[in-house]
Amino acid sequence: MNKVMLLGRLTKDVELRYSSSENSIAVAKYNLAVNRAYKKEGEPDADFINLIAFGKAAEFAKKYFRKGQQVCIVGRLQVRSYEDETTRRHFFTEVVVEEQHFAEGKKDKREEKANA
Repeated sequence: MNKVMLLGRLTKDVELRYSSSENSIAVAKYNLAVNRAYKKEGEPDADFINLIAFGKAAEFAKKYFRKGQQVCIVGRLQVRSYEDETTRRHFFTEVVVEEQHFAEGKKDKREEKANA
């Protein structure tokens, strides 16, 4: 079973592109800062997780998600690799989004704007 559930804040706005294939598909890439439960001295407080969404999920993320917003993501872990021109292999780990949910109420957003 390959299932990942994350709750965190977006580190930047969602980047949306469309595939260059005949049936152009929306592809969104974004990052989530997920707080660690325990922290050792000198280590970061959060992990920064790469997310990728396709199709309607990608368009939804671009339309409704903003930097700093708290969201809940359900997906699967994926590892990709490629070889550069020096034949060195590079690996990328990311979560492919299957579900995404708002984790803050509208009241929270109104309070943020009032405090800005």
